[in-house]
Amino acid sequence: MQFTYPKHEKLKSKTTIDLLFSDGNSVSKFPLRLIYVENTEENAELIKIGVSVSKKYFKKAVDRNYYKRVLRETYRLNKHLLIDSLQKPYAFMFFYQTNERLSYQEIEEKTIQLFQKFSEITK
Repeated sequence: MQFTYPKHEKLKSKTTIDLLFSDGNSVSKFPLRLIYVENTEENAELIKIGVSVSKKYFKKAVDRNYYKRVLRETYRLNKHLLIDSLQKPYAFMFFYQTNERLSYQEIEEKTIQLFQKFSEITK
């Protein structure tokens, strides 16, 4: 298993992002939330993921960027939990939804729990 986050896994399609917010399902493990939808694009990758931290909770871009980096890193190290449970291509949006400043270890634990919860739902 390669622990990478290559360009082809990054969610950039505006139509897919709009589809996520209109028709997507979600699973959460406070303070994280994962919105997902089956990716129906032709030649779609198995997984496409985007990361977001709300300006509502962190006014300064420095803080938002820090938590986005942490979310991408926890995804990168634990994406095998998602990939092992997927049979079809999916698009994901990964959110940090609190103004609490959790440590990296706490966020990683919650990420693992969130990915396991998603795996149970899709079985």
